[in-house]
Amino acid sequence: MSESSNGLAVETSGLVKTFGDTRAVDGIDLAVPRGTVYGVLGPNGAGKTTAVKMLATLLRPDAGEARVFGHDVRREADAVRSRVSLTGQYASVDEDLTGAENLILLARLLGHRKPAARERAGQLLDAFGLSEAADKQVKNYSGGMRRRVDIAASILNTPDMLFLDEPTTGLDPRSRNQVWDIVRTIVDSGTTVLLTTQYLEEADQLASRIAVIDTGKVIAEGTPGELKASVGAGAVHVRLRDAGQRPDAQRVLSQALGAPAQLDSDPVALTARLPAEKSDVGAAEQAARALHELARSAITVDDFSLGRPSLDEVFLALTDRPASTTEPASAHEPVKESA
Repeated sequence: MSESSNGLAVETSGLVKTFGDTRAVDGIDLAVPRGTVYGVLGPNGAGKTTAVKMLATLLRPDAGEARVFGHDVRREADAVRSRVSLTGQYASVDEDLTGAENLILLARLLGHRKPAARERAGQLLDAFGLSEAADKQVKNYSGGMRRRVDIAASILNTPDMLFLDEPTTGLDPRSRNQVWDIVRTIVDSGTTVLLTTQYLEEADQLASRIAVIDTGKVIAEGTPGELKASVGAGAVHVRLRDAGQRPDAQRVLSQALGAPAQLDSDPVALTARLPAEKSDVGAAEQAARALHELARSAITVDDFSLGRPSLDEVFLALTDRPASTTEPASAHEPVKESA
């Protein structure tokens, strides 16, 4: 099939993959615009990694269709591989080699002559803030440094499409921010990125559109703003001075807001989610009225806030469970692959 002309880097329809009796991917439809970060968000075992490996031609779909830049992943696998790169959940570089040696070796395997390989390795080490550690063995790198050199290895030849499978799992906040900056730079250069993650903040920070998948199916898709709006106009958060007043506060809040108030784990806190049809102005007016009613009922409030929904709330509303921050590798999903 010729190059896709509809502005999409990835298109899937009814994509299916089974392992024995387990239907890991169950009819996924995706449409990933070019030149963007597209987030795939889901709980443990949702099928994120399996879907990515089918798109990268590392697994063969059992049913459905998938195209990358118009090329069918089954019939035109070589054409797909020439356009994509994959960074898996775990670093795939050789820990006994230095950062520079890893990149030079991989560049040579990709067809670069030795001088060009050294030059490209130096460019990436400098761009990723690894120049000072270039001659150190990777086994002496921090987790964040390993992820950076791993991503650098994925773009030795700049791909049109980069699959990043949970690239910041296990990293500290500073290292995570560094990887985020790298992803933004890669997209600015014209590469499309498909990012799987369980870090809700990561999807919110990077992705222009997000697909939420659960048990192998897409259960929601849209921009972060659209997904947040789908669960409500906002949430009122209240902290009381006296925990004994919480039952009365719950009743007053529910009546004033026209929405059930939930008891938080904090014994003096409550939360009420406002209906989605309320505008921002309406939500603020409702919140002010609720605060007034609490005061009229002689309920002392120490803290009161109106916040917009978060992706955490979206995830919980859609899957009925909180997001986990780690996803152990499935027995059916090998952890080190490259395309």
